[in-house]
Amino acid sequence: MRKWARKLAQWITVLVFLLVNLYVWDWVLLRVRMSRGSAFSTVQVNQFLATPLKGNKVEYDFMGTAPEVCSRSLFPQQGHPACWWLERHPTQWE
Repeated sequence: MRKWARKLAQWITVLVFLLVNLYVWDWVLLRVRMSRGSAFSTVQVNQFLATPLKGNKVEYDFMGTAPEVCSRSLFPQQGHPACWWLERHPTQWE
């Protein structure tokens, strides 16, 4: 049992190292793109407002479309979502 637990801990350590390394390289590439002026883009998103009503009901109102700034990276960076994610999920709920 200890051998199995040690092997699992090694795999988790390697996985965490790879994910941290991927995030750091994503950040570095975003900084390079920022120096070239191509780090951010905009995506049109549909905005909806969810208003709670009586009886545990909810009313959904379409508020329109709006441009949303996104980062051209794998992970959300600089407080903006990743463009690949935002293009696949263009609906925002408020």
